[in-house]
Amino acid sequence: MVVDSLTCFEGRFDILTKQDKYQIHQQRRFLKMTSFFVLLSIVLAGLLAMAAYFYFKSREDIQFLNSELERFDGIRDLESYRDKVQQQLKEAKQILPPFESLAELERYRIDLQTTIEQNQKTERAWQERIAGQEVVYNSLIKKTAEVEDQLELQSFAFYQTKYGFEDSEQYKHEIKRIRTQQKTLIKKKTATHCSQEWLVEGDAKKGAKMIAEHSKLMLRAFNGECDSAISSVKYSNVDRMEKRIQRAFDQVNKLGESKKLFITNAYLKMKLQELYLVYEHRDQLNAEREEQRRIKEQMREEERARREIEKAQKKAEEDEKAKEFALQRARLELENAHDTERTKLNELVAKLEGELQEALANKERAIARAQQTRSGHVYVISNVGVFGEGVYKIGMTRRLEPLDRVKELGDASVPFPFDVHAMIYSEDAPSLENELHRKFANKRLNLINLRREFFRVGIHEIQDEVTKEYPDASFVSFAEAEEFRRSNALREQIDAGYDLADLLAVESA
Repeated sequence: MVVDSLTCFEGRFDILTKQDKYQIHQQRRFLKMTSFFVLLSIVLAGLLAMAAYFYFKSREDIQFLNSELERFDGIRDLESYRDKVQQQLKEAKQILPPFESLAELERYRIDLQTTIEQNQKTERAWQERIAGQEVVYNSLIKKTAEVEDQLELQSFAFYQTKYGFEDSEQYKHEIKRIRTQQKTLIKKKTATHCSQEWLVEGDAKKGAKMIAEHSKLMLRAFNGECDSAISSVKYSNVDRMEKRIQRAFDQVNKLGESKKLFITNAYLKMKLQELYLVYEHRDQLNAEREEQRRIKEQMREEERARREIEKAQKKAEEDEKAKEFALQRARLELENAHDTERTKLNELVAKLEGELQEALANKERAIARAQQTRSGHVYVISNVGVFGEGVYKIGMTRRLEPLDRVKELGDASVPFPFDVHAMIYSEDAPSLENELHRKFANKRLNLINLRREFFRVGIHEIQDEVTKEYPDASFVSFAEAEEFRRSNALREQIDAGYDLADLLAVESA
């Protein structure tokens, strides 16, 4: 039967086409592959399960071991602390001398404590000394900086006037002329010079255009530096600004060296001329402002003198009228008086006649003073508290009360009043003042602003010069300087520990 079935199947298989055989073969292959992958998946799942088991198992073991280690941390700390203490004891034994008893150790401790306290005191003393030396050091540093500033100012070369025009308008005109010349050089393209002809892409016109553009950039850079220097020029930096312009000239020309393009020396010279002119113009403006202030002050002084003279003249006229009226009444009373009253009235008439003559003399003196516009007083005053010893102001006033002028000078702008050493009346006071100023010109404190009439000169030198023409002029050699000297005395007492309020109370008492 079986043989018959196989024979029958084989007979059927033989009947199948080649296509059917191929499909059956592919199905068998697919079934084999599927079975293989299912088996592989089962094996992988088993391996993953085993890996997970061992992972969690090892994690539990690690946690257990960490907990066991924490139990022994204290022991390890104690062991390290023991080793540290043993090392310290070993070092202490090497440093400390051997002691036979606790008493020796205690004595050693006390001596050591005393030594420490002495060292601490010495340290504090040195710290205080260092603090004091730091104050001195800081003071010296400050003084050094001041001296360096003074040396820097003294190192400035004294500017020699190059133009010396009489007024600021001439300077303005010359500055305008120089700047016009600079513009002319730029327009004519002679402010810069290129010693080589350039071709750009074989074209000379493009080369000339390139040089013109570079020339414009170089002039712009140079002019910017020059304008900055000229705008900031002053008496203390003229030489430095000149060097700055020269340095800018060299640097800009160095940039143009690769193209053989340079700013000309003629243009540099004009920029330096502009620098000098601007500085001298500013200096001249300051001088003109000072002169205007001097003229205004002189006009105010003359106006005050004029008002004083007019006031004195008016008062003299009023006194004359009053005395004349009183004299007329006294003479009328004398004519009608009895013999017993004539003696007193004669005395009154004589007194009134004398007062009338004095009033007439005052009137004539006031009229003469008004007509004599150069008469006045030349004064010599000092202020030791402000300027120190040996410095005197020599001035002139036309006031009828010249001390009023001295009081004005000692107003709130100075801490102490001026002391008067001489007050010389002269019919030509300006000439006397100018002669004294000329004589002591080299001893002026301010050699720039001649309106500052202070001189470092001996009072006897002034007296000798004045008495040549005014032998009767009286001088006071010693400057009283009462407020200054009393202030110094109080300051010494304050430094000694006294209270200012108590000292002032004693002064007022």
